[in-house]
Amino acid sequence: MRFPSMNRWSSRLSVGAMILTLASGCSSRGGIGELDQREPSVERAFSVESLERHLYTIADDSMMGRFPGTEGDRKATEYIAAEIEGYGLEPAGEDGTYFQRVPLRRRVLVEEDTRVATSDEEFTFGVDYVPALAFGPVRPFDGREIVFGGTTIEGRQQLEPGDVAGKVVVMLSARGGEGIGARGIRMAASGPFTDVAAFVIVGGDELPAVNVEAQRRGSGPTLPRPESEPEPLTILITRGMAARLFDEPLEELEIGSAGKNLEGQVVFADHPVMARNVVAVLPGSDPELRDEYIAIGSHSDHIGVRRPADHDSLRAYNGALWDLQNELDRRPTAEERASIEVDMEALRQEFGPARIDSIANGADDNGSGTVAMLAIAEALANSEVKPRRSILFVWHTAEELGLLGSRWFTDHPTVPREQIVAHLNMDMVGRGAAQDIPGGGPAYLQLVGSRRLSTELGDLVEEVNAEWEEPFEFDYTFDADGHPERIYCRSDHWSYARYGIPIVFFTTGLHKDYHQVTDEPQYIDYPHMGRVARLVHDVARRVADLDHRVEIDGPVLGPDARCVQ
Repeated sequence: MRFPSMNRWSSRLSVGAMILTLASGCSSRGGIGELDQREPSVERAFSVESLERHLYTIADDSMMGRFPGTEGDRKATEYIAAEIEGYGLEPAGEDGTYFQRVPLRRRVLVEEDTRVATSDEEFTFGVDYVPALAFGPVRPFDGREIVFGGTTIEGRQQLEPGDVAGKVVVMLSARGGEGIGARGIRMAASGPFTDVAAFVIVGGDELPAVNVEAQRRGSGPTLPRPESEPEPLTILITRGMAARLFDEPLEELEIGSAGKNLEGQVVFADHPVMARNVVAVLPGSDPELRDEYIAIGSHSDHIGVRRPADHDSLRAYNGALWDLQNELDRRPTAEERASIEVDMEALRQEFGPARIDSIANGADDNGSGTVAMLAIAEALANSEVKPRRSILFVWHTAEELGLLGSRWFTDHPTVPREQIVAHLNMDMVGRGAAQDIPGGGPAYLQLVGSRRLSTELGDLVEEVNAEWEEPFEFDYTFDADGHPERIYCRSDHWSYARYGIPIVFFTTGLHKDYHQVTDEPQYIDYPHMGRVARLVHDVARRVADLDHRVEIDGPVLGPDARCVQ
């Protein structure tokens, strides 16, 4: 759980009955009553008070880290939908709602139906073997002959397709047996192994407990995959089991040596995980342009519940690690990380007893983008003059699982995809101070992808920013071709860009609390976050009011292309 902390709002908590229902158990910093009694205004939407109110709800412990498909995720999306309904935005999801279902699935091994054996011995799952997860149909291996393939490298180099077609190939890991896991050794049916029945990889004397537990827990949620041809399964086994598959010791086997026949089957079951995008539209004011859309997006999910940790010592260690990484300008080695020491006595004097924390609240990632979108939606809805083009708001789910919500939306859009003129994405826009990132400060903002598809769109962002009395100082470092962090490929804008929709990604950058239980609302720079939201608002209005669509002059890779930074 998140530790008890300074609750600046608790003395005046006033939450409407609907919001209490949506986020029951929230210890959120204040409710909506006091603000909602005032006349709405554009400026109020970007106020620190309004941003805090939203974020302390979205990133509350009751949301349990907003992992896709969980009750906390449902509460968060209900909260978003209730807010935008109050602003008067039109539903643009499915069946007249604000929601678009994203049909994720979790694949789990059916242990009771799984069997691996030879004619004279039955082997035990979790003791003798553990299969790697298969995400498509698998080839049958029941009754197939075993053949020894040496190491994983030797097998590819020395075996011929005719030696192994239709057989089970047993190989020693080229990395050595100890410490390897089933997920890390999944083999591909290619080269001489195109037609094998299954791969069996020999590990150490015991199976990695983490892999056995992972199989029992099942895969993380994924999107359904297209129908495909069955592929060979990979099974990790102990050296003890491997010795019983052959009539002579492993050390004496030659590549191509035959073993016994393998019997049985490995059975997987798919369980639905129903996550959802939140989708809404503010209709444009120009009858000739309102059928075109400026999309504004962020992801509302996060990574859920993690292993319990002492909040203060974890944050102190990660802070020292972050400083060391910035000083070295590279990721520290294991030895360098181990040299970091935390003054526990000083921490206990400052914070008292250990404050155990297990919920990754995701205040910056991406509660900040989620809330910035609410501010933009409220401001545009309450503006006297509406944008000429329609504004499409999409709060995507399952970004943390691989951009799944945005991929689903762009593959199955609820508005005509060819009518989306541009996409403005926000992910982590609540930090950016000097202590967060080198060169950071009140005017710091990273832009990624702003000219990759449309030079005009990138220039337009610069023009809007230059009109401010105190403009942002844009950092394009992470937009460089080939940058190792691959930020262009790591957030939802890529799902749009692959279809040729010009994008701009706004972020204040990574920091020491990224994907940690310490990413909490009290560490957010709300004035900075409000300025970012206001800039995205202004850019959206400018693009929406153009008398033409922004010109596309960059390469469009296509919907099935692999993203290249």
